[in-house]
Amino acid sequence: MKTNKKINWLIKLLIILLPKRFLQWEAWRREVAPERLRYAEHLFSDCKRIDIQPLCGQTRGFILFLDSRFSIWFFQDGDHFTFDGYEVGEYGAGEVTVFDRLAK
Repeated sequence: MKTNKKINWLIKLLIILLPKRFLQWEAWRREVAPERLRYAEHLFSDCKRIDIQPLCGQTRGFILFLDSRFSIWFFQDGDHFTFDGYEVGEYGAGEVTVFDRLAK
């Protein structure tokens, strides 16, 4: 998706120098609860490995694997994906070329 929208030089500077602060400001501007940012950062910041795997079979969706021990499941619901749950266990490595097959 290409956009011709120009970005203000001050915003560019904020993105470069203080990316975390920029995301907090942008979330506030778009009325996203600050807790969501904290939850996401808490969940992903300590991960050493994040893998993704598409679901096989009749259901469309994907699984995120965090550090090969925790999985988060998402299923397609019309034109978007919804969270379906999570599991704990030992998982193998994911497929790093999963996005290579996407149409351009």
